[in-house]
Amino acid sequence: MTSAFKAYDIRGEIPAQVNVPFTYRLGQAVAAQFSPQSVVVGHDMRMDSPALAQALIQGLLDSGVDVLPLGQCGTEEVYFNTDFHNADAGLMITASHNPMNYNGIKMVLKGARAATQDNALGPLETLVYSDQQFKTVSDYADRGRLAMHLDKKAYIERLLTQVSGVDLKPLKIVCHAGNGCAGPIIDLLEDHLPFTFIKVDHEPDPTLPNGIPNPLLPDKRERASKAVIENGADLGLAWDGDFDRCFFYDEKGRFVEGYYLVGLIAQTLLRSHPGGVILYDPRLTWNTIDVVKAAGGDPRVCRTGHAFFKQMLRDDNALYGGEMSAHHYFNDFSFCDTGMLPWLAIVAELSSTGATLSELVDDRIAAFPCSGEINFTVDDAKAVQSRISDHFAPLNPEIEGVDGLGMAFDDWRFNVRASNTEPLLRLNVEARGDADLVAAKVNEITKLIQTT
Repeated sequence: MTSAFKAYDIRGEIPAQVNVPFTYRLGQAVAAQFSPQSVVVGHDMRMDSPALAQALIQGLLDSGVDVLPLGQCGTEEVYFNTDFHNADAGLMITASHNPMNYNGIKMVLKGARAATQDNALGPLETLVYSDQQFKTVSDYADRGRLAMHLDKKAYIERLLTQVSGVDLKPLKIVCHAGNGCAGPIIDLLEDHLPFTFIKVDHEPDPTLPNGIPNPLLPDKRERASKAVIENGADLGLAWDGDFDRCFFYDEKGRFVEGYYLVGLIAQTLLRSHPGGVILYDPRLTWNTIDVVKAAGGDPRVCRTGHAFFKQMLRDDNALYGGEMSAHHYFNDFSFCDTGMLPWLAIVAELSSTGATLSELVDDRIAAFPCSGEINFTVDDAKAVQSRISDHFAPLNPEIEGVDGLGMAFDDWRFNVRASNTEPLLRLNVEARGDADLVAAKVNEITKLIQTT
């Protein structure tokens, strides 16, 4: 059987790879590997998630570990509460935006440290798939204690600090939760904010009547965009199932590439934290560097992937880090990827400046047009990257080797990297003020990739 343990999390098909016995044993393995006193456990809205979470909880309790249950929640709530309650670990049952027949587990360690192959997932994989018999407590008094469900008060209060002291305008906001877990959080925030929320596919629904909660799918984009236009909204928001990513639409219903949001969020934070370190990923870079430097910040590149961002955020005491894939990390929010703080930061900026979202990003899009990420299925990613490198090497580009193959020229640059989880090669191209050049270079590199 193929292992459900991946580079950054646990993920697999139901019931072949992920099932109740698997998560029960995982709970036992966590207890054996880390000897935790307490663990936070939450789950998303998928059909199997409550049962998988209950089995995980039982495995922990039977091993003498106290459990702090969150029930249905978002991944960032597990991170926040693990940190807030000083728990030894946090586990989130979630399929995020994966297909219907998938589910998985995301993990965080004490102090909201990211779980990686080295410090957690690798050792747990060995234990789970071994023949080892785990000890269960023999005395009732030694069993783990199951706390009452943790309330969301502290979490909501922390979200609201992002807009404290800001004279918020009565904006109209489309919220496309995709029948995932973001809707209830919007409901809890609603009474504290002067916004009118237009709620689309709002209620968590395990049957997913409107399809997989993946905001990047064309039909999802169209649905959110249409809602913005029809309701005359000031902006639109969309989330995946466990809302660790947030996607934006401007007041015209146009999808805004996550790349441009990184610079915008950084700019807003640097006003109150001058000189702060801002992290960005190497796929698309020029706009972020330009904006951060202009705002007096210190831009630093970080390898793509949540574990790398969370570690570098600590190591460099960075204020904020953003990936073009809509993952946003805040130093003072348990270092986790959050789908709620980004939009709160943006509405604070809209209220403070009186500008529309399109006005805030149009100049940046014109200054640094990009291709967005284009995926190619390839058999041998290294061979394709070598072919691309050989093609452009005579032009003496600046080589960027942080992650994948990056090459920068005077007026354009590209990054091409292999996926960590799929047989895909991911291409990103940007230029200085020349969208036609972007299109031409995408075409040129596409031909190199598809050469057989």
